[in-house]
Amino acid sequence: MIIFATSDKGGTGRSVTSSNLAYRHALQSNDAVYLDFDFGSPTAGAIFDLSDAQAGADSNGLHSYLVDGAPPRRINVWAETQREALRNRPAGTGRLTLLPGDRGRGEFVSSPSIVERCADLLVRVDEEYDLVLVDLSAGRSYATEIVLAATARPELREAAFRWVVFHRWTRQHIVAAGSLVHGAQGILETGAQHGHDPTQLRERIGFVRTAVLDPAAPGQNGLRPEQLAWLDVCNTRLQDLAGRHGVGRVRLLGEVPLDPVLQWQEQLLTNDDVWLHRTANERTVNAFEDLVKKLVDENDWVGL
Repeated sequence: MIIFATSDKGGTGRSVTSSNLAYRHALQSNDAVYLDFDFGSPTAGAIFDLSDAQAGADSNGLHSYLVDGAPPRRINVWAETQREALRNRPAGTGRLTLLPGDRGRGEFVSSPSIVERCADLLVRVDEEYDLVLVDLSAGRSYATEIVLAATARPELREAAFRWVVFHRWTRQHIVAAGSLVHGAQGILETGAQHGHDPTQLRERIGFVRTAVLDPAAPGQNGLRPEQLAWLDVCNTRLQDLAGRHGVGRVRLLGEVPLDPVLQWQEQLLTNDDVWLHRTANERTVNAFEDLVKKLVDENDWVGL
C-alpha cells in the first residue's frame, strides 16, 4: 500500500504523525519505508533521530534521484538512529527505512523525466515494502503534482495507493483542507489534468484531524463548566463547517489527540514513553495504531 500524506498548511503534524504511523507499522512485524518528498523542508530525519540527516542528506537524497538520476540513499532507522529506545529493536519487528531528501535543495518543477523516475521508485518500493509512506510538501506543491502524474502512468494504474490529508481542528484548517482537495488546482482537479478519474481519485482520499482537544480527557479536568460548554459549541460549529467543505465524518479516517510530547518534541512515541516514563499519553499511541490499521485495510476505505 502506498500512502501519500499531505496537508492543507504547515504545522498540522503531518510529518510527525506519518513517521509514527510508519514506526507503528514496523512494530507490527511489517516492512515500512518513509519517503521524504517534503522538498522544501526534508526534516523527517530529525523525527527519527538520525544525526547526519536531520534536515536531509548531504548527497544522494530524493532531490538528487528525481532531478539528476542519482541512486537514492536508504537509511536503516533501527541501525542508524541516535535514540536508544529505537536502537533496542524489539524482536520480530519489520524493516523501518527512510529515503531522505537533500539538505539545502528546495522545490522543483515537474518534468517528464522526473515523473518517470518517481513512478519507477514507487513501483520498486511498493514491491519491497508492506507500507510506503510518502510525505509531501504542504498545500498545492510540485511534489503533489509529481506523484499525481506518476500514479497516472500505466505501471501504477493498478497499484493500491491512497491519499491522507492531515488538518488541525480549526476553522481555517478545515476550509483550507477542503480547498486542497476540492478547490481550483486542488488534488482532484490536478489529478484529472493528469488522467485520473476524479470519482475514483476522490474515493482514495481520507482525512485525519490532528491535535484534537478532548475535553473529557484527564488532562482537561481543570476546565471550568463554562469553558467546557463553550468547547462543545465550538465543536458543533466545526462539525457543520467540515461537512459543508467535504471533510466531515463521512470521509474521516481518524483523529490524533493533542499530546504535549508531540507538540514540544515532535518525536516517535515509544511504548516506554507511555508506560515507563509516562511522558506520552496512551490514547495517542492507540490512535496511531488504529489509524495505521485503517491505512492498509481496504475495507476501511470502502464507503468513505
